[in-house]
This record gives sequence, C-alpha cells and structure tokens, in this order.
Amino acid sequence: MALQNDEQYCRDLLHSQAHIWSHIFSFIKPMSLKCAIQLQIPDIINDHGAPMLLSELVDALSINKERAPFVHRLMRILVHLGFFVKQNIGKTRNDEEGYNEESEGYLLAPASRYLLKGEPLSLRPFLLAMLDPILVDPWQDMSKWFKNDDLNPCHTTHGRTLWELAGHEPAGLNHFFNEAMASDSRLVTTIILKHCTSVFKGLNSIVDVGSGTGTVVKAFVEAFPNISCIGFDLPHVIKGLVGSKNLSYVSGDMFQAIPKADAVLLKWILHDWSDQECIKILKQCREAISSKENGGKLIIIDMVVKDNPEDNQSFENQLFFDMLMMTVVTGKERTEKEWAQLFLDASFSHYKIFPVLGSRSLIEVYP
Repeated sequence: MALQNDEQYCRDLLHSQAHIWSHIFSFIKPMSLKCAIQLQIPDIINDHGAPMLLSELVDALSINKERAPFVHRLMRILVHLGFFVKQNIGKTRNDEEGYNEESEGYLLAPASRYLLKGEPLSLRPFLLAMLDPILVDPWQDMSKWFKNDDLNPCHTTHGRTLWELAGHEPAGLNHFFNEAMASDSRLVTTIILKHCTSVFKGLNSIVDVGSGTGTVVKAFVEAFPNISCIGFDLPHVIKGLVGSKNLSYVSGDMFQAIPKADAVLLKWILHDWSDQECIKILKQCREAISSKENGGKLIIIDMVVKDNPEDNQSFENQLFFDMLMMTVVTGKERTEKEWAQLFLDASFSHYKIFPVLGSRSLIEVYP
C-alpha cells in the first residue's frame, strides 16, 4: 500500500509539474507565430506554390544566414501548433552533391491562410496589434495594479489609458488598432451578410457607432444600396475618410450624442466599457433610434458568456477577452443576465440573442 501511495504521489507531482509548465510557457505559442508573421513565412510558403523544403525556405528568408539552423526549430513548433503541415515529397536532387536528405516540405495549414497579407479576411493585423508591446507590457504590472489606485494595468504601465495613448500617438497605436479592428470587421461582416441579412430588413438608415475606418458601413452600403449609412467615430479616427451617395462620416462623442437612424450598430464597443459607461452609451443609442414602429432597434455584436458552455475553446476565448478588457480598458465580457440588466437600466424593452458569430453573438435590442 505504501508503494502504491508513493507511485500515485509521484504521478500526481509530475502531472502537476507538466500542467504548470504548459501554462508558464504558453506565451511561446503566440510569440513564435508573431515571429513567423514578421518574417513573412506564411506568404513565402504560399507563394512557393508547392511543398517548400527547409533549405528553400531559408534561402527565401531575409535573415542573417547564421540563423539558418534555428529556422527548423521555429517551424517545428509551428507545425506542432497546427499552423503548418509537412508533406513527404521524396528525395530531391542537387546537381553538385547528388541526392540530399531533405524529403519533407512545408505547406500552410487551413488556419494559416487567414494570416496571409493578401487574404481579404486576414487576421494578421489583429494578431500583430494584440501582441504589440503596448498591449502586452501591462500584463507584467497586473499584480502591481491590484495594490494601487490606477484605472487599469495599462494605466499603471503607460501612465495613460489606452484611449489617451491612441489619441496622442495616432501614427502608431491608433493605426495598428484601427487595422486590427478593420480586419475583424471584414470577417464578421462577411458572416453577417451571408446569414443575418434579415436583421436589416425594412431599415432605411443605420449608424455604425465606433465605425473606425468604415469597413462595416462600406460593406453595408454595397450590400444594401437603399439604406443610408453613417460611420460615426472620434474626429482623429475618421479624419480624411470620404463618403459616397448613401454613406457619410460624422465625428463626435458617443457619450454626448449619436446621429439619428432607424438602427444603431455597436460592434465590439460595449465590452470596452464599465457598466456605468455602457448605460450612458445605451441611453444615447436609445435617443438616436427612430420610432419602434419604423423598425427602430439597436444591433450589438459582442460576447455573451455562457454559464455552462458546451464549447470549451469558445468559452476559454471569452475568458481571455474578459481578462484583456480588465487589463487594457475598463470593460468586461458579460453573461446574458448582465446584458439584460444593462438593457433594463437603459430603459430598453426587450432583446433577442443570436449566437451566430462563434465566441460572439448578434443581439437585437428594442426601445
């Protein structure tokens, strides 16, 4: 019995060590992928048009050739993580040395196609933005933040809020943030226009609050030429954007007033803000919405955290984003109960949730 207890103790100890190690070193996954993106590895392999030998990849990379032996190690972990696959292509002939020992070439795995520069739905800008030091460094100060009076860890690290940083550094942070949001908007809009067009039935006008560079409203204008669309954001965000026949851009502050329209769209806006701030935004949305008889409503695209999730990966992503909101802004990801309370506090009458966007949902809210 003592021997069995000792064996079980050792198994538990080693299992615990492995579990802790896997989380300690989880940061290596995104950082390895970021390195590959910055080296243009997905694009180089894709442009090759066939399984690419390691030697061919090394020759194509703009790197210090003394680093060549380390490319194999970078690719090995990315193959393990499912971003690339290896395919046996047989021995290759080298005219000077005869056959060499390379027999496998690299190809893109399905997910990596959405990391290509030329891919319309590429997540590359989003990846680079989320892994930028401006957003990564605050995690180092989270424990310090728990002990001080700062607004969030971002403020502890940088001495400013994320929004203040964006306003003071439009050429840097503001640019990569808008690029990241635009890449996400292209993906989400593609799905909405394929599966949720009924949401826009009967609408004559819509205002996209926090429209960024206008990715969503441009897609809506093309898909619904009879709907008048307004892109609404801060002055420095929409500066230089040019409208069209049924598209206009209006600058302003969503906490003060929102242009009137049949429908107000809030895509990934409310999770950035505290409950008190969300109520202020929602009340402005209600003021902006045309009468309910004309189909007036609020359309929200955001996460609805499930209490008993069936999809563990989706739930984990929601928890990741909730921690991100805590670290860089003042918001959070909300359960349906929390959403319902916000709508009630902002004097909306009822709502419907459509879980059609993976980790996120489309929510219709009615005045």
